[in-house]
Amino acid sequence: MQGELINLVQQSGERITSAGRVAIWLAAMFLAIVAGAGTITVPGRSVVTALGAVSNPDAVLATVGDRQITQREVDQEILQRILRSVDATKLYEWRKDAIDDMVDNYLLEQAAKKAGMNPDEFVRHEISAKGGAVTEADARKYYDQHKAQIQAQTNRPFDQIKPQLIAALQKQQDTQRREQLMAKLKADEPVKILLVQPRVKVESAGHPWTGGKDAPVTIVEFSDFQCPFCRAAEASVKTIKEKYGDKIRLVYLDFPLGMHAHAMDAARAGRCAGEQGKFWEFHDAMFANQSKLAPADLKAQAKQLGLDTKAFDTCFDANKYDVPIHKDMSQGTSLGVTATPTFFINGREVLGAQPPERFEEVIDEELAQQKGAPKPSEATSN
Repeated sequence: MQGELINLVQQSGERITSAGRVAIWLAAMFLAIVAGAGTITVPGRSVVTALGAVSNPDAVLATVGDRQITQREVDQEILQRILRSVDATKLYEWRKDAIDDMVDNYLLEQAAKKAGMNPDEFVRHEISAKGGAVTEADARKYYDQHKAQIQAQTNRPFDQIKPQLIAALQKQQDTQRREQLMAKLKADEPVKILLVQPRVKVESAGHPWTGGKDAPVTIVEFSDFQCPFCRAAEASVKTIKEKYGDKIRLVYLDFPLGMHAHAMDAARAGRCAGEQGKFWEFHDAMFANQSKLAPADLKAQAKQLGLDTKAFDTCFDANKYDVPIHKDMSQGTSLGVTATPTFFINGREVLGAQPPERFEEVIDEELAQQKGAPKPSEATSN
């Protein structure tokens, strides 16, 4: 929660690659076509024309002999082209998001109708009934409790971030209360999602891993040691490791982003530390202090962890593992990875620094499906 609030205050955290922005653009186009919209707004872009100036779906856009081609036919052709260009995982995400929205809207409409309100009024009433607005005193209390971390990341006193912090706390409070409301509505009217998430095969043999060797659930993480969201995800990873123990196996793959000056250096350092059986110690040290990832800092860290510094420096300076690092990146790209961190839980994608509950949801489903049957190990070294 703390990291999420600080991110909201900072309003920063680029984590989507150019391929990810293309996916956002395609998704926006998809929604515009379905809705018949004439214009759409895409993050990072101005308002753009999606389907041209013509808004009548029966309008004739072209003729060939006696054949008339309408806007509806053209839009359907565009839709099919977009769907064919999207990988199965992304298409699943769109469909799942649409289903979730449709389910939520239906439940809210039914509950609001019983209460004699419209859905928006009902949500506002239910949220406000559980407590008032976030006050300056609430924000001050939160700031004082987390002062060191907030100042380290924002370098600003309370008075300068007060409006943003109040807004962030209010947003989080309202979101939590809305989630509680939806959970209650779903408990009263059980929901069954039949959409099946696609699985992909991730080659992870030979990569660092921790957990149960024959665990029924394998979690493969594509990560970047300089990515703040990857660092934020570590808290969730730690939680699920403690909860599931040897029932899960976590495998680390490199996906250093070009926007991070020392991400590649850090990936090289992790590989060289792995040669001496200290990958996870180095992994933890790099995430603990992402401001110390320059080559000199990494070499100093190797010494601090008791590695053979001569062997480490030789490995690091020779860029010994650049080829396998780029191989990880190529595999990630082929699987649709557009941001870090991206996790694959038994081949099912989970994107971003998600709360532990999101990982637990997928893990529990996998354990229930397999009924504890052991899954052959793919990774071969620790």
